Amino acid sequence: MTEIIIIILSSLGALFILLAAIGVVRMPDLYLRISVTTKAATLGIGLILAAAAYYFNDLSITSRVMAIILFMLLTAPVGAHMLGRASYFTGVKMWKNSEHDDLKGKYHPKTHKLASEDEKK
Repeated sequence: MTEIIIIILSSLGALFILLAAIGVVRMPDLYLRISVTTKAATLGIGLILAAAAYYFNDLSITSRVMAIILFMLLTAPVGAHMLGRASYFTGVKMWKNSEHDDLKGKYHPKTHKLASEDEKK
């Protein structure tokens, strides 16, 4: 039974990482690629690490795996946000079929500070 759980966890992790890799190739712009990579790859890495923790069944390894998973869950969204923000400010174009740009006109071009709706009036 242990082997089946390990196979399921590691296979699902590999599948999510494969989906992230396919998403990087198939998505039309940088912003969608960042989204795909952040979500699918983080889940895939977490599942593979959970399989490793279950395989070794040792408290020291399990605690390290949990720390790595926590670190990934905390840093991946922050890194993706910073990449997206830097890309937006440097003028990386959105996909032509994107419906709307939520940030257009809300940032000061020189200081990059967010302006509220009240300040614009």
